[in-house]
Amino acid sequence: MKTLEKVSNFVGKWMALIVLVVAALALFAPATCSWIKTSWINTLLGVVMFGMGLTLKASDFAEVFKRPKDVILGAVCQFTLMPLLAFLLTKLFRLSPELAVGVILVGTCPGGTSSNVMTYLSHGDVPLSVSMTAVSTLLAPVMTPLLTLLYAGQTVDVNVVAMFLSVVKVVLFPIVLGLVANHFFGEFTQKAAKALPLVSTTAIVLIVGAVVSANSARIMTSGLLILAVVICHNLLGYLTGYAVAKVLGLDTTKCRAISIEVGMQNSGLATSLAATHFAQYPLATIPGAVFSVWHNISGALLAGFFNHQSAKQAETAAAVAH
Repeated sequence: MKTLEKVSNFVGKWMALIVLVVAALALFAPATCSWIKTSWINTLLGVVMFGMGLTLKASDFAEVFKRPKDVILGAVCQFTLMPLLAFLLTKLFRLSPELAVGVILVGTCPGGTSSNVMTYLSHGDVPLSVSMTAVSTLLAPVMTPLLTLLYAGQTVDVNVVAMFLSVVKVVLFPIVLGLVANHFFGEFTQKAAKALPLVSTTAIVLIVGAVVSANSARIMTSGLLILAVVICHNLLGYLTGYAVAKVLGLDTTKCRAISIEVGMQNSGLATSLAATHFAQYPLATIPGAVFSVWHNISGALLAGFFNHQSAKQAETAAAVAH
């Protein structure tokens, strides 16, 4: 078990690099990843969401009632800033309908599962981050289809009911199952949770490998455009999330949590929804896959930046004290 835990910790630490390497392999040598089927995406995402459920406890939701204003602000930022930014970027870059719906799906999804880790590494408000992830994920079955209809419904057909059922099946149901398992088999799940970084990273790597290898030729022709849009979307999410929290007078730890939570999306869900409901637009799956790679890199860099800021503040405070 200790060996498994060490491997899991190693994989969790180097997740961004592992995902990047697999993405590059799938892009430049697609045959190496062609055995990974896109039909596995929903199942793989369900595994990731079940793992997230195993890490949640009823007490995590208590935070919502202790300070509802912070959590509500975070949820509002999550479901207003990222969808709007996605829509504006599709217009600015004049994206085709199939690329546009993929970017909009990324924007309308809830917070990413690795945002809590990045918040912890950033010395941000971890309980707020966990609460925001939980709340935005619970709201996703309703908010994601409705916002997709609002921003993409004019250019593509959006089946709100079918999307609602998909999000319930691949996100909500596995999370609730994990939460229940954690409640009744807490001692076992706490031990099992040590292997979660390995399981989650493996699932995300397989999703990225499947999507990138299946669309490598298309990515080679429009990859730079997609990457530019994804980077802009992610960085603007961090920036606007932090700015809104700062303007409203929240302290630095809360600003960091909201910034990361807003900027990091559940891009696996975006990929899953694109593959399931917009199969006629093959490129729609690409923005989610690229976001999966990029936001882990940018999240780690942002955590390093915030850490550097904290160290400088501590040095300044120590100098003033002396």
